[in-house]
Amino acid sequence: MKRFTDHKERWGDFVDVKIKAPELLEAAIRKKKKGRVWISGVCDPYQPVESRYKLTRRCLEILIHNDWPVTIQTKSPLVLRDMDIIKRSYKLDIGFTITTSDERIRRIFEPGAPSISSRIEAVGKLHCLGIRTFVMIAPVLPGAEGLPNLLRGKVDYVIIDRLNYHYADRVYMKHGLEWARSDKFFEENISRLKEDFQKEGIECKVVM
Repeated sequence: MKRFTDHKERWGDFVDVKIKAPELLEAAIRKKKKGRVWISGVCDPYQPVESRYKLTRRCLEILIHNDWPVTIQTKSPLVLRDMDIIKRSYKLDIGFTITTSDERIRRIFEPGAPSISSRIEAVGKLHCLGIRTFVMIAPVLPGAEGLPNLLRGKVDYVIIDRLNYHYADRVYMKHGLEWARSDKFFEENISRLKEDFQKEGIECKVVM
């Protein structure tokens, strides 16, 4: 959340490593009423620096050791590294943010993120191991209509949301994609996605 920091860099060009997070978490859960922890709806818990610092891994281990339910949301197959911990819990949901099935669109909006195919492969592996899996389509981008077919048999549910922020406005304009920000685009595509996922037997949650 850039507005709460002193960073002058563009969003996406910096990362703050919260090295005391595991210790603070361990202290906090002793005082809190047990409830589901979402890791993480704002910043990806499996950014590349996680391979070095292992903070998400340590936090996950603390939560699972104390029997807390956890939802993990990421764009990175690095989550598979922590399967030894994940397998210890039956209160775990793991999801991947996948906004399109079109790699060209993915490179425009998520130039530093893992490929679509690597995410779909990872969520499929987790699902085959009996872990409850989901995909978050937020925001819905051009090419999202190809996801119901690609996710068949790989997820328990999907969450769909439209664009609710304006940091990406310049990206839409630069690539001539302003039409994909319109209410009509979101309404038509969300309705179609919901119908197509239901045909595949996949539960669909729409957040508007």
